[in-house]
Amino acid sequence: MPLSVVILAAGKGTRMRSKLPKVLHPIAGRSMLEHVIHSAEQLHPEQFVVVAGHGIDQVRQQLSETNVTIVEQAQQLGTGHAVDQALPVIEDNHQVLVLYGDVPLIETSTLRQLLATQPESGIGLLTVKLNNPTGYGRIIRDSADSITAIVEQKDATEEQLKVNEVNTGILCAQAKSLKAWLSNIDNNNAQGEYYLTDCIAMAAQGAGVKACHPLSEIEVEGVNSRVQLASLERRYQAAKAEQLLQQGVTLIDPARLDIRGELNCASDVLIDVNVIIEGRVNIESGAVIGANVILKDCVVGADSQVKPNTMIEQAQIGKACSVGPFARIRPGTILEDEAFIGNFVEVKKTTLGRGSKASHLTYLGDADVGQGVNIGAGVITCNYDGANKYKTVIEDGAFIGSDCQLVAPVNVGKNATVGAGTTVTKDVQAEELCISRTPQKHISGWQRPVKKVKEEQ
Repeated sequence: MPLSVVILAAGKGTRMRSKLPKVLHPIAGRSMLEHVIHSAEQLHPEQFVVVAGHGIDQVRQQLSETNVTIVEQAQQLGTGHAVDQALPVIEDNHQVLVLYGDVPLIETSTLRQLLATQPESGIGLLTVKLNNPTGYGRIIRDSADSITAIVEQKDATEEQLKVNEVNTGILCAQAKSLKAWLSNIDNNNAQGEYYLTDCIAMAAQGAGVKACHPLSEIEVEGVNSRVQLASLERRYQAAKAEQLLQQGVTLIDPARLDIRGELNCASDVLIDVNVIIEGRVNIESGAVIGANVILKDCVVGADSQVKPNTMIEQAQIGKACSVGPFARIRPGTILEDEAFIGNFVEVKKTTLGRGSKASHLTYLGDADVGQGVNIGAGVITCNYDGANKYKTVIEDGAFIGSDCQLVAPVNVGKNATVGAGTTVTKDVQAEELCISRTPQKHISGWQRPVKKVKEEQ
């Protein structure tokens, strides 16, 4: 049966106290809505429908590069009304999975289980047992343990309030059946809203309702305030840290690691405090990541060291490299095995060959550096003429002295030496020594300028 995913995202989120729609607030560097879409994408649905209301233009903007259909719920008249706005764009023969944009951490495995649970013409329902079910709709079962209804907190009796199995709101059913049930619900309740949960009692009368449960409560925890958002963020990060520890990764302080993307980390990696992971990051065995490091969309090779306060973005670090401290490795950079980048070095769109070193205070941009090259302090590849960028090539074994400027396009040959303080504007041939300094002069009696004293007004 084809699958359509409906995500309810129309709420204003008043308690967030924000101009940003609630579902666009981030957890782990990704909006709550994007988290939900990411989990559901792995089910390969035929279509996504997002029901938006407050801040719909901002939702459209964020989803502008996706194939998501956005429908508007101009008036927020309840979950049943919200789903009813989506159903006209869904074929009758589709299986419909209803998710929530403010319940961000639902797992794909749980959704697969839910879809498999659904009776052919009935409802598959995700429920969870809570020690404190306050605020949630209670699952009502008969003597045969079959689900007969869901009663919202404000409509429940004293006896029903004692039930600790609650509705998560996440369910699946055939589109044709949902359309029929929703056409028969009313808003005769304490909230004056059209509840999606009223479909449960209708389905229970013949088609049937079957429930399944998530592995963890965190999967179905919703967000209504910044306090809840912060709490869920920390619980998410704690869960990610625990997974790493179980994989054989050493975390100096598991509470001070932020994963805002996807981290593939081998065993025997050590990660110090305040490390931030963004995008897709791969860290190989034996690597050491120092304190306050930011890694974004990069690979760190086996046995490499990334020293404190270093940022690496869209780059590849080879095996047994050393980077930092206080280094910035920018997009397009490749450090081959055993390369060395020291403190206050910036590298962009550059390949640094095996065993080559740039130890301190250097900028390498748009460069191809061979093996065994030594680059002194204060070296700059001048790659930009104000309009275009050009490449610098430094071949194997070359030695670039301190405080040199290599004005691209330029080539420094194999085993060539560039003396300190040289500005290179022409190619240097292999084995040559290049020096552009003027002869040193000594001037006796020269007077250093002194600061002029301003006259009083």
